[in-house]
Amino acid sequence: MSDRQAVHIVNDAEAVPVRGSQAVDRALALLQITGRAAGQGGGQGVSLSTLMAASGLGKPTVRRLMLALMRRGLIEQDPVTRLYHLGEESYVLGTQATPRHGLLEIAADAVRRLARDSGDTAFVTMRRGPTAVCLLREDGAFPIRTHALETGAQHPLGIGAGSLAILAALTDAEVAEVVADNADRLQANYPGYDAAQLQADVEVTRRRGFALNPGRIVTGSWGIGVPLRRPDGSVIGALSIAAIESRMQPPRDGELAALLHHEVQEIEQRLARQMPHAARKESKT
Repeated sequence: MSDRQAVHIVNDAEAVPVRGSQAVDRALALLQITGRAAGQGGGQGVSLSTLMAASGLGKPTVRRLMLALMRRGLIEQDPVTRLYHLGEESYVLGTQATPRHGLLEIAADAVRRLARDSGDTAFVTMRRGPTAVCLLREDGAFPIRTHALETGAQHPLGIGAGSLAILAALTDAEVAEVVADNADRLQANYPGYDAAQLQADVEVTRRRGFALNPGRIVTGSWGIGVPLRRPDGSVIGALSIAAIESRMQPPRDGELAALLHHEVQEIEQRLARQMPHAARKESKT
């Protein structure tokens, strides 16, 4: 059956024309879904059916919004596969955002040095709202590897060493907001975590000066993390190191934390040079 002949039954909410902020929210959600597909590597696109399933929107609505994004150059559609991809304008906007958000470009060398100097696995993680996304993983020379983060993995803030470092660096009000926002995710996917546990982890992290994950996600896989801040004091992400439990005991945990703090300082200085007019605000934590 051709698209012109197909009959699509819509619910009452979809039958009403979408205007204003709701249309913008839906279009941006579709753009994010397409972006996540691109982030999985291989240049893969996303199908119309996947967009419908991920957004909960019907075919006419998804098509209409994707066409609007295509007119602006934010989305492209492959004429052969019919899959949707991020468009040229998305790339342009991304490069323009690099001075403020281009953490991977700035931190990649630091992650490689951490892996080389520690012999373990190093990561750079970026905050994405109430979650943290692993931008880069670099394995060290130590022959035993941990089942830690993979590039592209995303967890609620507080889950894992780098993610916990980010959460603990936020203000108390922000921590409460993030934990509340992630409550359903935690209950569904992280049974060992709840609001009380995360709050306790935040307090310990602030006292210690670095985040420690004592194998709570994967048994035997420990991690240490330190937050990264922009010149204005806002938290952009974290550096972290993961290793087997025996390589994370004192005094080595402090030695690894010192390595992380050194690289964090170098990255924050680079960010300050790139954003010279950003005034650092005092931390409220």
